[in-house]
Amino acid sequence: MPIFSLPSGSGIGTLGKAAYDFVDFLKAAGQTIWQILPVCPTGHGDSPYQAFSSYAGNPYFIDLELLEKDGLLKKSEYKNINFGSDPHTVDYGLMYKNRYEVLKKAFYRFLADPEDYYSGFCTENAVWLEDYALFMALKDKNDGLPWYEWETGAMRRSIQAMSDYRLKLQEQIEFHRVLQYLFMKQWRDLKRYAAGRGIKIMGDMPIYVAYDSADVWANPEQFQLDDVMAPTEVAGCPPDAFSKDGQLWGNPIYDWDKMRRDGYEFWTDRIRHALKLYDILRIDHFRGFESYYCIPFKEHTARYGRWRKGPGKKLFDTLTSKLGQLPIVAEDLGYLTDDVKKLLQDCGFPGMKVLQFAFDSRENSDYLPHNYTRNCVVYTGTHDNDTLAGWEKNAPRQDVCYAKKYIRYHDKESFCTAMIKTAMASVADTVIIPIQDYIEADSRARINVPSTPFGNWSWRIDPGLINDELAEKIYDMTALYGRLPGSK
Repeated sequence: MPIFSLPSGSGIGTLGKAAYDFVDFLKAAGQTIWQILPVCPTGHGDSPYQAFSSYAGNPYFIDLELLEKDGLLKKSEYKNINFGSDPHTVDYGLMYKNRYEVLKKAFYRFLADPEDYYSGFCTENAVWLEDYALFMALKDKNDGLPWYEWETGAMRRSIQAMSDYRLKLQEQIEFHRVLQYLFMKQWRDLKRYAAGRGIKIMGDMPIYVAYDSADVWANPEQFQLDDVMAPTEVAGCPPDAFSKDGQLWGNPIYDWDKMRRDGYEFWTDRIRHALKLYDILRIDHFRGFESYYCIPFKEHTARYGRWRKGPGKKLFDTLTSKLGQLPIVAEDLGYLTDDVKKLLQDCGFPGMKVLQFAFDSRENSDYLPHNYTRNCVVYTGTHDNDTLAGWEKNAPRQDVCYAKKYIRYHDKESFCTAMIKTAMASVADTVIIPIQDYIEADSRARINVPSTPFGNWSWRIDPGLINDELAEKIYDMTALYGRLPGSK
């Protein structure tokens, strides 16, 4: 369940009451893990995988009612604001237009009497916070333009320009610092509450960062950029049976040789911060650490890319030596070479199995449950898939028929329930089910359609669907397959 998909009266899911209620729902349903999508401030296409920072929290998730309880807002200052008319969809345009105006009011009250821990928070997070706050202040000053279109001094971070802008933009910089403090305060309170209810939070880390991000702007030497700060090559996926042009993601490629020479400090800082936020960390596109596909920057498709070797196990050996045991789940979906499989095995991380990928009627798939090992996490689908109900309706008929035959489907229960039980009955150590599949939502509840730049990341659940009846249904299935806490 993504944070933005939670119900609320302010246009988007937040870290407020609905999040706490959802933790209680998970507890009642016998669950132990809540997996979310990245919580970073979204950039191009509203995607959490194209964020302005891989460290920062999304200010939209700051709960306004909690700010009111802290004396930072008055109800009249946010209750009548237009955050969107459809309770089932996030209107990001209105969020951008109206949310920050409300948060500014909270900011000025906070600044009048800062909380004691605020200065400590700024010091503790200085490694990323200072660059991020300045980056966002400069982005505001430049009407949202990407950093590589700013004036030369700001773009190249000349010493004089940085000094001048830190002086000129003091208030805007402070605004973005305070927003991060408010987000992190609410996040830590929620995470502490979840831990008390026996719920671990699984976060999600994209392997790449966005070109228009504080990460690249502040650390250009860590990426393959040319003399005018443009990427020489960008990330993506090659053409396959699903896409004749492949996928052109557009993220700049890391300079892995430079990273190796400095002891992977960039990754150490990034993982260390993520493990403060989450109990478990899913890393997206794990295969890119073994070998990665890169495409010349000027190309319009991913057809003409090439594979290059990644850092491999040396990266994770370094991270483990610095940070200890890593609670990582590796997103290892797609075509995997023997070298990728060996890297996953050598690291010991559980990989992912997705039931929707299992039923290609033309072949025997590694995603079929009888091929699982224990050290994996099985999903009915992910944020990039259709919902189960949508898949049953829209997938090739021969694949759906194969699935129904495999799961011994019968009309006494729904297709969604039968698929969930198949996942539950597998030997996989962990099962994660999208909430859409529990409520049997159709394709309108899909989170993302890959390679479509707009119209994604906006689905929100009807609050009435998260109820005691559903919790009991999930609990009973979890108990039936011996997956309740303490039952193994």
